[in-house]
Amino acid sequence: MSSPEPKKPVKNYITPEGFARLREELRRLLYDERPKLLQVIQWAAGNGDRSENGDYIYGKRRLREIDRRVHFINQRLDAAEMVDPKLHTLSDKILFGAWVEIEDEARQTRRYRIVGVDEVNAAQGEISWISPIGKGLLGKKIGDEITVKLPRGEEVFIILSFKYG
Repeated sequence: MSSPEPKKPVKNYITPEGFARLREELRRLLYDERPKLLQVIQWAAGNGDRSENGDYIYGKRRLREIDRRVHFINQRLDAAEMVDPKLHTLSDKILFGAWVEIEDEARQTRRYRIVGVDEVNAAQGEISWISPIGKGLLGKKIGDEITVKLPRGEEVFIILSFKYG
């Protein structure tokens, strides 16, 4: 009996802006937050009994959170494959990084940007390229109709326009 094939890791596509945001978060954690927190922990440790010292306990907990996040960001940056949407401006197909305007069956328009998984920001309309809508839009053209399986059921959208940048 053969073992199942291991899953290939999902590509970590990211826009230049998303890469810069992750790098800035890493810089802030390493050079701003972490050093200040270490000072607080050192000060709190010098105050005696650590078992009932809230500053010490909270500081150590927050330090572990920062270290986990730093490790995670480093892994994501190492695996990142930067894709500059500006290089796609002549394409007639929707590609990574595009801002896309679609219309649903109720004639409501929505605007999304297809970005990497580390850049998702639903409030700003930034969706992952591996999300159901993101997958449905990639490679399509203006006027194409897509059917997307969403948690509330299938929904049909028409692509109205797209642009890069």
